[in-house]
Amino acid sequence: MTKRQMYMKMLLSSLLRRRSRMTVALLAIAIGATVLLGMTTICYDIPRQMGREFRSYGANMVFVAAGGETMLSLSDVDRAAALLPRESLVGVTPYRYKTVRSNMQPYTLVGTRFEQVRKTSPWWKVSGAWPTTGTEILIGSDVAEFARLSPGRTIAISGTNAKGARFSREMTILGVVRTGGVEDDFLFMDLTALEELAGDAGRVELAEVSVAMNAAGLSALSALIQREVPTIAPRLVKRVTQSETSVLSRLQALVYLVTLVVLVLTMICVATTMMTVVMERRKEIGLKKALGAENRSIVAEFLGEGVCLGLGGGLLGVAFGWLFAQTISVNVFGRAISFNIYLVPATLAASIIVTGAACLIPIRSATEVEPALVLRGE
Repeated sequence: MTKRQMYMKMLLSSLLRRRSRMTVALLAIAIGATVLLGMTTICYDIPRQMGREFRSYGANMVFVAAGGETMLSLSDVDRAAALLPRESLVGVTPYRYKTVRSNMQPYTLVGTRFEQVRKTSPWWKVSGAWPTTGTEILIGSDVAEFARLSPGRTIAISGTNAKGARFSREMTILGVVRTGGVEDDFLFMDLTALEELAGDAGRVELAEVSVAMNAAGLSALSALIQREVPTIAPRLVKRVTQSETSVLSRLQALVYLVTLVVLVLTMICVATTMMTVVMERRKEIGLKKALGAENRSIVAEFLGEGVCLGLGGGLLGVAFGWLFAQTISVNVFGRAISFNIYLVPATLAASIIVTGAACLIPIRSATEVEPALVLRGE
């Protein structure tokens, strides 16, 4: 029998003889590895998950005209939107404003793309339905209360187009929008239909952009757009981006803290178990030393047991950690989490390192055993 075979046989025999204690240590390591992999996976995926959640609070970037201009070209907006990463882009909503009158009262008529509004401003509350044709319109809740209008009724609007000619049109009110903001005072219609009334197509005042990305990524995109489309001046909505950065950093810090605490508790549990094993095996260790065993062989034996426990607990932790992360993601964020395969070897390595570190004090106690004293029963 070779030395390696003898060594493996000794490790296996030692682990099996103390199954109950080793099982406790194994479960402690598995719990630590489960929390480590689960929390790390969540922490890795938090920016993507929370970024999507934050998009329900509105756009985090606005395109306005550069160089003192008041209007943007829609073609430039499309060029800028093409620079945004497809996997992170939620929506781009252009807005054009026009002053009109209805029953001698002035109103602000806003042309937009409703399919994009529903992406970039999901917090809009619409009573009724969203317009689908150019003859349908949304009205703000303040307008509805002031003019005593409701969905299903018609409203006559009139104004002056870009050539100075008067226009007038009957619009069907399809819904009432309530946001708690300035939108409650506006009228909304399809952008193409407003362009026909205004007699001037292809231009808007601004475009709201919603991108699932952190503040650093948004700043990089802003610089790219300014460089590639100089007619557009991107503006970050700081109250949104700063809130995202603050919440994400605090949440990630909490995840790191919880993981650290669990790993420390795991280390204490393993160290306590191994110390108990050392105390139980003092006579065995003393006999080995009396027969000529060196300290390094004692260290190798106990360290080998620790590595086996760390590897076994790490493998269990990988499986349960993935289920743990998936369960949290589905219940909290309502969507599956993306798994990073590189976290598996990292978790196994961390489990072995933590277990090895926990074994240092017990190993030191084992090397300090005096054969003469132990064998005399002292």
